[in-house]
Amino acid sequence: MRHRRSGQASIEFALMYGAVIVPLTFMIIFVSEMLWVWHSVVDFTRDGAHYATTHCWMGDGSNVLNYMSTHVPRMIDMDKFQTGAAGLQVDYFSLDPATGQLTPFTCASGAECSANCVPDAVTVSVTSYQFTKGLATFFKLPPVTIPPFATSMPMQSAGCDEAGNCLP
Repeated sequence: MRHRRSGQASIEFALMYGAVIVPLTFMIIFVSEMLWVWHSVVDFTRDGAHYATTHCWMGDGSNVLNYMSTHVPRMIDMDKFQTGAAGLQVDYFSLDPATGQLTPFTCASGAECSANCVPDAVTVSVTSYQFTKGLATFFKLPPVTIPPFATSMPMQSAGCDEAGNCLP
């Protein structure tokens, strides 16, 4: 005797597919995009801080910002970092011997990029970046604000050789 098929399995599959599998797939893709950008920005600030520790100190950090805008890692929103839409900040610090705290660095002589005027540490951070591309745009999701990912490093050569000559 043959049994009639009522189509219940097809309806259950359609409901499961539409309500669970498709949204879960898009969520995995969105989270993957976010993690890709997250990792890229972390690596980007680390690279900028390393560049700042081995190159000339400039009060406005323009040499570091120029380097970073031309060395953005491949990622979804790299154009925001190249055009300046995502803010980058470079801060130099000196160690206060009395308190052991880092304080904003200023050179007493007012000169920049000299062997006599080298900060003790540098911090590079992202100031205003929101992830808005990929599936976030397609589904009209609100922008996701990324933390500043501040990377601090002690100064190394600061772009100066043993003779005191400094190169930007």
